[in-house]
Amino acid sequence: MQSNFLELVKVFVEIVDAGSLTRAAENLRMHRPAVTRALQQLEHSNGVRLLQRTTRQIYLTPEGKDFYHRSKP
Repeated sequence: MQSNFLELVKVFVEIVDAGSLTRAAENLRMHRPAVTRALQQLEHSNGVRLLQRTTRQIYLTPEGKDFYHRSKP
């Protein structure tokens, strides 16, 4: 469980750093649906929405901003 959680956090940090789910998927060499699922699992496990998504952009929620700053190496 712990290593899986760390992988989910790694995906989340990459999404934020890359600025999009598609670019994060490319950078991580993952399929985009896998990146989306990882984000959903992380949000579910934390019980909060970390990113607000539109068709064109992603925005950190206040909880997402806090989580990102705590997760960034």
